[in-house]
Amino acid sequence: MSFLSDGFEIAGCLRVPSGAGPGAPGIVFTGPLTGVKEQVAGTYAARLADAGFVTLTLDHRRFGESGGEPRQHEDPPGKLADLRDAVSFLAAHPAVDANRIGVCGICFGGGYALRFAAFDPRIKAVACVAGGYNDPVTIRRSMGPDAYRALLVSSGEVARRQFATGEVEYRPAVSGDGGPAVMGGQEPFDYYGTERSASPGWVNRLTTLSVWELVTTDFAAGADFIAPTPLLVVHGRTDAYCSPEGAQSVFDRVSGPKDILWLDTTNHIDLYDVPRFVDPAVARCVEWFSVL
Repeated sequence: MSFLSDGFEIAGCLRVPSGAGPGAPGIVFTGPLTGVKEQVAGTYAARLADAGFVTLTLDHRRFGESGGEPRQHEDPPGKLADLRDAVSFLAAHPAVDANRIGVCGICFGGGYALRFAAFDPRIKAVACVAGGYNDPVTIRRSMGPDAYRALLVSSGEVARRQFATGEVEYRPAVSGDGGPAVMGGQEPFDYYGTERSASPGWVNRLTTLSVWELVTTDFAAGADFIAPTPLLVVHGRTDAYCSPEGAQSVFDRVSGPKDILWLDTTNHIDLYDVPRFVDPAVARCVEWFSVL
């Protein structure tokens, strides 16, 4: 199935449990950086559909089977618009009660889910799993102000070259040989570079300017506005890519209904597809969304 968002055709996967509706609860899913609907978000959506929820996963604009140029470009405002229209699509489905819709995000999808739901009261509950809650202030502090400024300067040079030549610059998303990649290190490659993530829609590259988008977008601010919508945070105690400290900080900022589940992970991608971690995460999400 597909729907239009700002003129882009957005490809999705709708799962309607047998016997669902009318009046069933629905959940929109959004997944990791570069992720497509058959990967992590699809894993969680299938499990929640088995629990009786109507679920919708999507390829965000510029990724997978969805439309949009340049390809493989991280577009935070565009992704938020995709979620807005995904909720509208789900709310219009005859099996779904438009007043019983939640959103679930995994990895960077957790940041998007938080930021989106904070400003869309149609969302009645949120779950964020292994979330990446980017905050420019924290990123600059972590990098150091000089390195952060240098990244902004280099991004400006990329933008100038692209304007002059019309050629979009790309970097590998992951690398198995220690080479440069947006998601550097062995751990992302262990998922995206192997059969664990096999999907015809996934491409191993991101625009170079995607990095600028990531370090200048504030997902964590959603924590200040999410109340009174209930928020569940599920996070691993060991996570070198989406920090436990960031998850705790976001949780502490929330003034409304909230809960947090800590799991004794060994790394970030444990919560992508490793059953002993995904199983309790899914079980807690099912319980959480029972409020819908």
